[in-house]
Amino acid sequence: MGNFRTKLRNLGCPELTVNALKHKHPDDSAPAKNVKKPKKAEVNYLPPYPTGETKESLERVRTELVEEVKKRDNGKIISEKMAKTFSLRREEIVTQCPLIADLQERWPALFTLVQIKEEFLRITTLHLESKFMLLLDQYTPKLLCIFTAKGGAAGRRIRGVMSCLHKGECSIEKRREVIIRSLMEYVGEHGLFTECFQTMNIFIVKKDGASEDDDYEDIGIVLEGQEVLARFRNVSQACVALLGFIYALNLQYPKPLRYTFEVFQKLFLELDSLKLSPKVLSLKNQLLAC
Repeated sequence: MGNFRTKLRNLGCPELTVNALKHKHPDDSAPAKNVKKPKKAEVNYLPPYPTGETKESLERVRTELVEEVKKRDNGKIISEKMAKTFSLRREEIVTQCPLIADLQERWPALFTLVQIKEEFLRITTLHLESKFMLLLDQYTPKLLCIFTAKGGAAGRRIRGVMSCLHKGECSIEKRREVIIRSLMEYVGEHGLFTECFQTMNIFIVKKDGASEDDDYEDIGIVLEGQEVLARFRNVSQACVALLGFIYALNLQYPKPLRYTFEVFQKLFLELDSLKLSPKVLSLKNQLLAC
């Protein structure tokens, strides 16, 4: 395997050459420091340029893409250029770790729901929203049983979150939100949903005088303390988009929410599902036992 990797590196495979000492920043010159590799089951982590393309030619396409975004009803052309510049974008994101504001300026098309889902598909070969919602709905009856049986203070908080399910008809979007909120209580995490901007969170704006059952006025995503996308239809869709941003921008899961995102990735998307933390493994075993 070592000889195979050497051959790939000599052929210029980006995933191997990126960690060569001569390509590292002087501050990261130690062989084992700041190693860039797939950590969330990415299939196309750092792909090579398309055949016949160079960094200069792809940069020209990127410049054209910035102009195309300003036009209306231009989704097809934008998708084609985004797919063509995928390798350039990944190289920039993985090797340079730019600020979100800089990425918004250079790649404005990426900060849309459609392109975030397309980027996730390029990276993992999975359809983000349909896969996530399918397994979330599939696990919902079992998760409700597990959450209902939870005791202690966490159990009381979960039953408070789930109380809206017993108030007449409940939409599928609201049921998904309840499951996600209950999941966070079950794994002992908080802070994903707030009414203010944080480093990485989903902000929710409620209408004046609205009750807990009323629709929200706005739902959006915050990265590095600034809004990157808003006007989501529901909370579960915002969770999907935030997970897509984490993959597309090569971000790390926030430590206070690592178990929540591990469930999103490994149970609801089945990415790297054989390597589970003890807490998530326990939840998965309970799901299988139900």
